[in-house]
Amino acid sequence: MKRIISASVIALAVSACSTYSQEPVDTASIEAAVTEQAVSYEPAPLSQLVAEVDIPYDKFVLDNGLTVVVHEDRKAPLVGVSVWYDVGSKHEPKGKTGFAHLFEHLMFNGTENAPEDWFEYIQQMGGTDVNGTTNPDRTNYFQTVPTGALDRVLMLESDRMGHLLDAVTQEKLDNQRGVVQNEKRQGDNNPFGLLRYEIFENLFPKGHRYHHSTIGSMGDLDAATMDDVRNWFIDHYGPNNAVLVLAGDIDTATAREKVQKWFGDIERGPEVVHPAVDVPTLAEEKTKVTTDQISTTRLYRMWTVPGSNSAESVPMNLASAVLGGLSSSRLDNSLVREDPVAVSVSTFNYTLEDAGIFVVQADVKPGVDPDQVATKLDAQIADFLATGPTEDELQRAKVSTMAGVIRGLESVGGFGGKAPQLASGELFANDPGYVERQLDQMAAATPEQVHALARKWLSRPVFNLVFNPGERTEGGEDRGGAVTGPDSIEDIAQANYCAEETCDLSQIATQAQADRDTLPELQPLQGLDFPDIERATLSNGMEVYFAHRDAVPTVSVRVEFDAGRAAETAETLGTQRLLLSTMGEGTERLDATDYAIAQERLGANIFNGFDADYTNFSLAALAPNLAPSLELLAETIRQPGLRANVIERERAQLLNALSSELKNPNSIADRTGRRAIFGPHPYGLPTSGLGSAARLEALTEADLRAFHATWLRPDNARIFVVGDTSLAEVTRLLEASFGDWQAPATAKPERNYSAAIPEPRQRIILVNRPNSPQSVIYGGQVLGLTGRDDLIPLIASNEALGGGFLARINMNLREEKGWSYGAGSQIASGLDRVFYGVRAPVQSDRTGDSISEIRREINDFVDARGVQPNELERIVNSNMRELPGQFETAGDVLGGLVNIVRYDRPDDYYETLASRYNTLTASQLDLEARRNINEGDIVYIVVGDAEVVAPQLDTLGLEVEVIEPQE
Repeated sequence: MKRIISASVIALAVSACSTYSQEPVDTASIEAAVTEQAVSYEPAPLSQLVAEVDIPYDKFVLDNGLTVVVHEDRKAPLVGVSVWYDVGSKHEPKGKTGFAHLFEHLMFNGTENAPEDWFEYIQQMGGTDVNGTTNPDRTNYFQTVPTGALDRVLMLESDRMGHLLDAVTQEKLDNQRGVVQNEKRQGDNNPFGLLRYEIFENLFPKGHRYHHSTIGSMGDLDAATMDDVRNWFIDHYGPNNAVLVLAGDIDTATAREKVQKWFGDIERGPEVVHPAVDVPTLAEEKTKVTTDQISTTRLYRMWTVPGSNSAESVPMNLASAVLGGLSSSRLDNSLVREDPVAVSVSTFNYTLEDAGIFVVQADVKPGVDPDQVATKLDAQIADFLATGPTEDELQRAKVSTMAGVIRGLESVGGFGGKAPQLASGELFANDPGYVERQLDQMAAATPEQVHALARKWLSRPVFNLVFNPGERTEGGEDRGGAVTGPDSIEDIAQANYCAEETCDLSQIATQAQADRDTLPELQPLQGLDFPDIERATLSNGMEVYFAHRDAVPTVSVRVEFDAGRAAETAETLGTQRLLLSTMGEGTERLDATDYAIAQERLGANIFNGFDADYTNFSLAALAPNLAPSLELLAETIRQPGLRANVIERERAQLLNALSSELKNPNSIADRTGRRAIFGPHPYGLPTSGLGSAARLEALTEADLRAFHATWLRPDNARIFVVGDTSLAEVTRLLEASFGDWQAPATAKPERNYSAAIPEPRQRIILVNRPNSPQSVIYGGQVLGLTGRDDLIPLIASNEALGGGFLARINMNLREEKGWSYGAGSQIASGLDRVFYGVRAPVQSDRTGDSISEIRREINDFVDARGVQPNELERIVNSNMRELPGQFETAGDVLGGLVNIVRYDRPDDYYETLASRYNTLTASQLDLEARRNINEGDIVYIVVGDAEVVAPQLDTLGLEVEVIEPQE
């Protein structure tokens, strides 16, 4: 049970402590040193980790009130641009729930001076990590762009802030309303999809600003008008209500000049008065029981707690980690390991600006009385409140949290990089460096302080929520609203913002200082400098591939075995999944709790997994703790515990996971589609690696050990390392931990790809899932290619058809029709075969129409209207210019390094891609599509309510087979 501990808004920048050396690898010296080595490694102290952290910044404010924060990070020619507006769903008046989020969507549909879709401009300039999000407190927009594109993206962001309204039409509003409503349906359609409503509606009373969910209600979304759009923009999107952060290849003087040029002429907006939000307390304990299409009963215990700006927030995060956030937590040990009455437990402290939600949850082990689990769960909570955390528990929580924060700071932008963390601190605490104060607070927290605050907040009346398996008794169509307060956005504006303002468009008139008639020219863009790949071989023959990255003091390691799902058959499927699950719960020396504690003390994460062709064990380590972390990784792989009680515990969890798969629409589509398209071929096995319940129940310890001995052996593995170390150092450490691991005398195994793939027979397989507000469409075709073939032209061709936001399938079903939150197609490659797949979650009443449109788009693209000039330009420019952003982090580099070795690419493969893309022609891409994509060979899977969907499918002229979900 590995989980990421959720800190509040803790963000850190790292001044890397590099151990990089260019000295050659002296294998003889390494072996001699290993022979004499008898060192007992200890983790670096927390103080050393804290000392590694620094996030310098400059801050200035324009005359119009725009706050600008600048952080210089020259590791790559990239700048993270993040704009945060101090407005979210808590600002919505009665009858307008969901509007903040709906407006966020409208901000991507073009402005007065840049009328095209936002992604058209961003892709042309090579932007990455592009998105916008809304929560109860704020709305943000972000992207990472090449340094040479900074002027252009600043012009675009400033145009959204100062020149939007004339570009918003009724057609755009209606379209995005449909998109958001399908986003709501998509969330509601998933197991536990109604949880978001239960949390906010029960913990926060009617009239409280956090009472309704950000997605809103269908009725309120239907009621949104153009006047609402106009007033929302005027009242909330002025520069004085925003924070702009530039992080990366930029200095303050340059930033000031550019920001003044593009944003300085936008007039201030009305002064915003924010609604008062308190932390409510339930009058008495509350319990609600509901049903959902889930595999087992889930119990929740919830309380409101202080928000992120409170000094009590960080200690409550630590309390959550000790109680149920760490893998070694109190709840894990009591309810999952020692007396396994639950298949999983967890806690998290979800902190908003003005309040937080402390959640404890437990999934009941099938066959166990939920009341028994509830009693034990409550007893553990009570014991924690009585005793508090120990010093050791608290220390592990701090180190684990710190490690996660450090890893997140390698990115300059995105969801969790430096720019959004600085923006969050400024917006909510008026201090970009607030994150460092939180870090200091975390380091100084004592068991007594955490204990006292846990007692203070968790001794109050609790909300008990019980989800039982069964058909849903209520849907989400009319949920998400029900606020009270001012009757309209206009009333809020008049009451709060407009005492001295005219509240009309003159408030956002500009002084026309910046030339917006044409987009700023892109400055010279630097190409990708992929790190040099260094190689070594351990004394036992294991190959080591290394790339140096020192942006943060971390090291990523992957030990990869030639195995994957191709090492199993339909009859044996589940063996590997149970083996790896059990291996993640201890070694011969360390039981599950001690194993979890060992990782937490090191700030290390060890995890495993597999895909179609490979099985891997990965390590995310802090550079100061690399030696003991590698020792623990080697022990994990070489000396699995495979204790009988752990096998039984993991078996129960996987049986529950399998049951969950058979209720999740996306998992049902994957299982059904792969079986229909690939047949008995290994690629026809479910991606989860779970076969039948009978197989899981029959597996023995001997089966697991046999798979381990057969496939997880040193002559079947290679090691990849990326991070803040050197090849010489990492080879020395790997020699110590893996060098004496010898291969058995038996022959090395080979994957078996010989099973025949069925001849394609187009049809629709409808999997009945009653009461589904949305259908999942999944289609696929096996191509006559392998992963080692040159797939660049085919992948590029599909970018026009279905491979991106602006591709035809998505623009049709989402942006034009409003039937889906997102749809598309992809080229998925494995060693043995390549797969063309289509996926589209759509509203149920448009399932047949959507399949018809998908078929039309594919046939039109292949037969009549191939890649158009504007599409080719976008494909070439985006792929050339995105390359530096695609390899910003060590994890990105690790993935690239693995692909180079897996598919026998040259070391400079990624550095040559720009020139490859620059020579692509439309005729070349059209030829690739015609050679490989045949709509008549696609088998379509539909997971939805057969009563609603079947009549629609009967009109398509294809064979339709209706089935129930199958193992």
